[in-house]
Amino acid sequence: MLEDFETAPIDARLRAALRLLRKVTLEPGEVGPGDVRPVLAAGVTADGIVDMLHVGYLFGIYTRLAETMGWHVPDQSAFDASARRLLARGYLRD
Repeated sequence: MLEDFETAPIDARLRAALRLLRKVTLEPGEVGPGDVRPVLAAGVTADGIVDMLHVGYLFGIYTRLAETMGWHVPDQSAFDASARRLLARGYLRD
């Protein structure tokens, strides 16, 4: 998953969502309705897409703030370890 989500053994909904997030992040001016349709067709709800985009935007904002303000950002290995924990356990709820 961390190396290549396109070939990873993940749910089709997640793969479709990640494709959209990748395009929104790397080519925001090129995103249109045709990019959302495959995500909906994969079974992600409209509310799910909105939630996913909000999370993606927030991470983008946090990253830019950290870089601009000189905040300490852990190295990539810390993010990889966190991603592995989330993949294994998900988000814990009270």
